[in-house]
Amino acid sequence: MIAQYGAAQQASNEGLRGMEQIGEYRIPAERQAVWRALNDPAMLKCCIDGCMSMERRGAGEFAAVVKARVGPLHATFNAVLRLADLRPPEGYSIHIEAKGGPVGVGKGRAEVTLEADGGVTVLRYKASAEVGGRLAQVGSRLIDGAARNMAERFFAAFKAKMSTGTGRLAVDGGA
Repeated sequence: MIAQYGAAQQASNEGLRGMEQIGEYRIPAERQAVWRALNDPAMLKCCIDGCMSMERRGAGEFAAVVKARVGPLHATFNAVLRLADLRPPEGYSIHIEAKGGPVGVGKGRAEVTLEADGGVTVLRYKASAEVGGRLAQVGSRLIDGAARNMAERFFAAFKAKMSTGTGRLAVDGGA
C-alpha cells in the first residue's frame, strides 16, 4: 500500500475544512471482479468500518448509515454516495454527502482508477473532503487521522475479502 495524506488547511465560505488523500493498493483479483465488488452494496457494507446499512437507491446511487468517531466526537452519519464518470472496469468518480446531526457535515469526492497488472488489480484513488460544524473544530490532524484510518481499514478488509475469494463469490452471485 502506498498512501499520502495531508490537510488542505483551508476554509470555504461555508466554514468547511478541507483535506486530501491519495493512495494505491494492489488487490489480488482480476480487474473485472474488483470493479463488480466496488459496485456491490453488500461488499461495501462489509468493508466500511462502522457501516450499519448500505442500499442501492438507483443507478449509480447508494444510501449508507455509518457510525464513526473523529477524536472525541461520535456520530451516526447518513450518507449519499453518487457514482459519476463511469468507465467500466477502469474507474469512476464518487461524490459523497454525509450528515452527522449536531456533530457536523461532510462532503467529498474521490477519483478511483483500476489498472490490470497480471493477475492483480492496481487500485489508485485521489480523494478530497470537507467537513463542517463541530467536526471542523476538532482539528485537521485528528480529521486526517480518522480519514486515513477509515481508508486503511476499508482497503485492508476489501483486499482480504478479494484475496479469499469471498468478495468474488458475493458479487458473482455465489458462483
